[in-house]
Amino acid sequence: MIFALLVGVPLLGAALAAVVPAARRRVLQASAALSAAVAVGAAVRDLPIAADDALFLFDSTSRLFAALINLLFLGIAAHVAGRAGAERSYRPTADRFAVFGLAFLAASNLALVANDLLLGWCALEFTTFAATLLVADDRSAARMRASWQYFLFSSVGLALVLVGLACVQRAVGAEHAHTAAGLATVASALGGRWGRLGVSLIIAGYGTKLGLFPMNNWLPTTYATAPAPVTALLGAVQFNVALVGLLRVLFVYGGALPSLVTNELLWIGMLSMAVSTLGIIATRDYLRLLGYASINHAGVIAVGLALGGPAAYGVLLYAVSNAFIKAILFLTAGRIYARFQTSSSLEVRGLVKTMPFSGLALMVGTFALLGLPPFGSFLGELMMLSALVESGRTALLFPFCAALVASFVATGRTLFPMIWGETVSTRQAGDLASDVVAKSVFLTALIALGLYIPPPINTLLREVAAHLGAR
Repeated sequence: MIFALLVGVPLLGAALAAVVPAARRRVLQASAALSAAVAVGAAVRDLPIAADDALFLFDSTSRLFAALINLLFLGIAAHVAGRAGAERSYRPTADRFAVFGLAFLAASNLALVANDLLLGWCALEFTTFAATLLVADDRSAARMRASWQYFLFSSVGLALVLVGLACVQRAVGAEHAHTAAGLATVASALGGRWGRLGVSLIIAGYGTKLGLFPMNNWLPTTYATAPAPVTALLGAVQFNVALVGLLRVLFVYGGALPSLVTNELLWIGMLSMAVSTLGIIATRDYLRLLGYASINHAGVIAVGLALGGPAAYGVLLYAVSNAFIKAILFLTAGRIYARFQTSSSLEVRGLVKTMPFSGLALMVGTFALLGLPPFGSFLGELMMLSALVESGRTALLFPFCAALVASFVATGRTLFPMIWGETVSTRQAGDLASDVVAKSVFLTALIALGLYIPPPINTLLREVAAHLGAR
């Protein structure tokens, strides 16, 4: 029943939005609210888990991330509908988002509950198609280029995953390749060249969707060019769907090839942090900076996943916190761009005076982005640093900390003057009520993750961390 609701509600909403243009924004809000209610309700209830060989699996991982992405989508949908109600020129974007955004959500939920890795791959590929159409939006030259770049890199990354699954299938047999139950009896077969190649390609492919090195060039351009709600959708929702795909790979294959998985994730994670830090230092474009920051966070998560064990809880807390951080910052950046019509940080100053709520949201989001207490990102980073020391990889400690410090300084240098600097305009810009409500919910959740995690959510985090750390 849960599977049907999580996929069917947004899919039905997308169909209704497509055939009833006059009701698109109402359908968007209603479908998003119902999906979020189902997902959050399922997360806090102790539901039975399907058999290991079932087509769908609603385990702790599915429950945690389904609640996360559906709640995020609800906030993004409220932002879209509220802005369309206030700005007539924004209504075509909102109508387009209602159709393709809900289709995107349906495919995302399917990817989360898919027990078969190939089915999850298909669902993630569908989110790519929907997101490509959303990035293109008004079909301007810049957005068309960004959408094609996004589609190209995403398709290459998912093609690597598909080739990797084919290699694993050759290594262990078609009937065993895609689920934990099927692989349990033949895991030793992964030690051969086909199994090792397959797992390596799958990790690299999902890494591309996460924006990890070396195929990370698409991300800053796409995030800086796409409409703000679409950027939030990519950074906060699709990122976590792809992360769950990677987690499934680690659950199924990581125990059989621990050394390969650990080394690959460490290398691509550290290199992603290094490359993104250089990008953060070099840019004065606040939209591109947030894109580079996303790559940096993906690198931190990859390093945490590589460490496993005691870092598992920390990396999950960090990932969930960063989902709310990205939603807050990308939606806020969109409002700032709409007000100033520039993405240059040098031309935006004094937001706490000219756009009080947006300035506050940018301030809190930036503090959390930089990993300051009392946010969950701080606790997550602290746990990963502790695990890095405990694992004996002290040689990585200095470059890891150096990248964090350099990105901290460069990000603060760019964003802090935007918040507190000398104002370039005395005219205040109001915030939409729906936008204030959505961001307030995100901010509350972000702070709660650092101060007090509700017991049902904490239980889910511990269960997923135990599964991840067991490998």
